[in-house]
Amino acid sequence: MSVDVRSAAAVDAAPISQLLATVIRHSWTGVLAADEVARLVGTNCSLPRIAAETGIPGGAPGWLGWLVVAEPDGRVVGAAAGGVPGPGQGEIYALCTAPDRRRRGLGSTLLGALTDRMRLHRARTQRVTLRSDDDPALPFFTAHGFTNGGRRPVRIV
Repeated sequence: MSVDVRSAAAVDAAPISQLLATVIRHSWTGVLAADEVARLVGTNCSLPRIAAETGIPGGAPGWLGWLVVAEPDGRVVGAAAGGVPGPGQGEIYALCTAPDRRRRGLGSTLLGALTDRMRLHRARTQRVTLRSDDDPALPFFTAHGFTNGGRRPVRIV
């Protein structure tokens, strides 16, 4: 499946927030207590924060902005955000795809686009911080060359 990744615009803030909330609920319901899932949604899916972030792509130190994948009808089905907070150190802050669109290459495409952005800013490594050592996203990152397991997998880019 060929998809286009683009920089997020202000109009994408609400769809990104909704997608993140859906993915968190899908990934963690039944694994974590309901109040913990609600806390994760509240912390990570703040529309005011995401709206502000889509308004400053590349405009803050270490912040490279949001990327999205949208279907032809405009539905945002994937999103990623990252930055280069220190010399040579890329950091993935978010990467998700709609649960009904998984295993179609969207996550890999987003990761590739985010990696390209980080390389343009001289990143030589990439890290992601996961919630726990058994985070549901760990197999995805391991399959893409991230090592060290646990909560802070890293790879050379």
